[in-house]
Amino acid sequence: MTFNSFLAAGSAEIAPLFVELGAIFFTLAVVARVAARIGLSPIPFFLLAGLLFGDGGLIPIELAEPFIQIGSEIGVILLLFMLGLEYSGDELIGNLKKGLFAGFLDLFLNFMPGLIFGFLLGWEIVPALLLGGVTYISSSGIISKLLSDLGWLGNRETPTILSILVFEDLVMAVYLPLMTVLLIGTGLATGLISLSVALITVSVIAFVVLRFGSHISRAVSSRSDEIVLLSVMGVMLLVGGIAQQLEVSAAVGAFLFGIALSEPINERVHEIISPLKDLFAAIFFVFFGLQIVPSELPPVLLIAAALALTTGITKLLTGIFAARRAGVSTRGQRRTGTMLMIRGEFSIVIAGLATSAEINAPELAPLTAAYVLIMAIIGPIFIRMLTPKATAGTPRILQSTPIAIAQPTQETS
Repeated sequence: MTFNSFLAAGSAEIAPLFVELGAIFFTLAVVARVAARIGLSPIPFFLLAGLLFGDGGLIPIELAEPFIQIGSEIGVILLLFMLGLEYSGDELIGNLKKGLFAGFLDLFLNFMPGLIFGFLLGWEIVPALLLGGVTYISSSGIISKLLSDLGWLGNRETPTILSILVFEDLVMAVYLPLMTVLLIGTGLATGLISLSVALITVSVIAFVVLRFGSHISRAVSSRSDEIVLLSVMGVMLLVGGIAQQLEVSAAVGAFLFGIALSEPINERVHEIISPLKDLFAAIFFVFFGLQIVPSELPPVLLIAAALALTTGITKLLTGIFAARRAGVSTRGQRRTGTMLMIRGEFSIVIAGLATSAEINAPELAPLTAAYVLIMAIIGPIFIRMLTPKATAGTPRILQSTPIAIAQPTQETS
């Protein structure tokens, strides 16, 4: 029975759906409490909860999955939108210019391991290129959540982290249409048209939000929190949907919209949207875990671990180099590299392209799942090891106090 037909069956039949959703949210509350008690980010626990409820897990769900899927997409958009709120247009342009060399270094150091591993596994060029994309792109969603949870939005290394993430997301605006064209097997002309449309879309959205940001802020502003909430959600989803329709990530469009909102409205929006963001972000991480079939992981774990070790080192080197060029302390350099290790939503999207195209690389999807799961779990754990011991066991990581990046606070020692 489909989701729509199930809803049409009547109120009595919807009870199992509510039971599944209630079980999921209650489980998330429990694991979040455990994470707060031991002083870790709840993200790895949310991912493992997804494994529990996924196909092959202990308590597989069926009826709630369509809701979780849609909620996860909204979660990524909200995460990137909230990240954009902490950034101004001038800071975006300035940090992209300063971090241009670091961005290209990041692309080379972290794309090549996946490409080489793909060739060593005997794959053809297209699946090898896909694995290169998987190992290259860090998780903007998870990293933005961690920066907020840990109170690092005001740290001196944060602009460096964000500039690399923005560079990577812009690379994805070119990479994803290109890989789609290669997988479909269309001609060169069609491929160039798709790439051109993607680049023009990003440029137009960026121009509008940077040039008319003050007008957009006034348009969504109101004395009513309800009107502000509805206005922001409407524009954010509209911009994200248009971007997605034109082969650009909806998250990139939401990020740019967040940048467009200037003070003081951005602080108020942050306060209004934060609870909604936390809810849908948790749904996103659960859905990510749902996509992983536990039985498919053991055969590829060794390869995934080797890939994780290799790219963990290359991401660490990338972060240290970029932060050092920005004048960040040694401790901040390590935090930058460790934060960039985390992979997530884009990597899964890339693997999804391969699955839908049915390419001759059956190991790609489970390998990506195992690799991303490893990086998404060990990244937050390593990051927690870099935080002050005085904060251990405190619920600090559940806080989301907005701090203006334009005025960095003193670094956490």
